[in-house]
Amino acid sequence: MKKNKGFTLIEMMIVVAIIGILAAVAYPSYTEYVMRGHRADARAGLLQTQLWLERAATANGVYPTELPAALTWANDNNKRYTIGFGANNTNATFTLTATPKAGAQSTDRCGTLTLSHAGARDVINLPTGSTMTAADCWSR
Repeated sequence: MKKNKGFTLIEMMIVVAIIGILAAVAYPSYTEYVMRGHRADARAGLLQTQLWLERAATANGVYPTELPAALTWANDNNKRYTIGFGANNTNATFTLTATPKAGAQSTDRCGTLTLSHAGARDVINLPTGSTMTAADCWSR
């Protein structure tokens, strides 16, 4: 008698099901990891912009009321956030915001990151159902 070599259809279906389950678990973790990386980039951008504003205030005595285009990331397709001023800014105070651009980052659980002239770090515009706090979003 000749013995057949190979896999049965049942064995192949079990392997495909296992791969599907692993992918269903791994993909959301991967996308959250990527979002956290872009969020860290936004935090660094906010801190860089805050330092630029502090240097300008030291030189001129007041905070600038406009940001250079290079600091806003509006035209940078590699960035997933846009940096700008929040509401009620003056030449004596400011609040910076890092707003997610439309696309993949718009579903981020942290919404919009903010940074004030006093160094206060916060989040606004959290998506519905998000339980993230400012401490969570600014630490990871």
